Amino acid sequence: MSPILVRPVREQFEHDRVIRLLLARWRRRFEVGVNLAGEPAAPLRFGTRLLFPDLVLTTNDRARRLHGVIEVETNVSINHLEAMAQWVPFARVRAPFHLYVPLGAVEGTRRLCDEKRITVDEIWSYHTVGSQVRFALAHRAPARKGKARKASKAKPALRAKHARKKTAETSVKSGRAAASRKKTAKPKTKAKKAAVARKTKSKTTRAAGSRKTAGRAKTRATTTSRRSTARKAPTKRSSRR
Repeated sequence: MSPILVRPVREQFEHDRVIRLLLARWRRRFEVGVNLAGEPAAPLRFGTRLLFPDLVLTTNDRARRLHGVIEVETNVSINHLEAMAQWVPFARVRAPFHLYVPLGAVEGTRRLCDEKRITVDEIWSYHTVGSQVRFALAHRAPARKGKARKASKAKPALRAKHARKKTAETSVKSGRAAASRKKTAKPKTKAKKAAVARKTKSKTTRAAGSRKTAGRAKTRATTTSRRSTARKAPTKRSSRR
C-alpha cells in the first residue's frame, strides 16, 4: 500500500477525477484495470508481491500482454517514501511506466527520479482550467535497451511479413489478370475466326457465281453460233444448184 494513507479531500477528489478521465481515454485502445475505492481491484503481480497501480493497461487480444502502468500523484504524495514504495517497483516492470503529476510538481518529480535512479518512461502534467482537466507531456525518456532490442528484432520480421504479403498479393493479382485476359482473348479469337470464315465463304460464293455466269455466257455464244451456221448452210446449197 501507499505510505500516503490519507489525502486531503480536495486532492483525493482531483486524484480520482484524473484517473477516471484517463480510464475513458485509454479504454478505446486497451483493456484498463483501475484501482479506485468502490471499484474491483486490478492487482499487478511483480515476483511474489502484488502491486496496485492506479491504472493497468493490457492488450485486447488473446495474449493479454501488459502494455503500461500509470500512477497518478498529487502534491502531497510526491515524496521519497512514495517514490521508494511505489515508483521503484513500477519502473522495474517490463512495461512503460507513466507518471501524472500536477503542473507545479514536474521539476520536483524529475529531481526525485534522478536521485533515486528511477526510470520513468513518460511524465505528464495535469491542471484544471475551469471545469476541464488538461494534460501535457513534460518528459519522455529514451527507449530501454531490452525494449529497443525487441523492437529492432521485431521490425525486420514485420517487414519480411509485409513483403511476403505484398508478393503474394501481387502474384494473385497477376494470376487473376492473366486469367481474365485469357477469358477475354478467347471470344476475340473466335470472332476473328468467324469473320475470316465468312469472308472466305463470300469470296468462294462470288467466284462460283462468276464461274456460273461465264459458263452460261459461253453456252449462249455457242448456241447462237451454231444456229447462225445452220441457217447459212441451206442458202449456199441452193445457189450451187
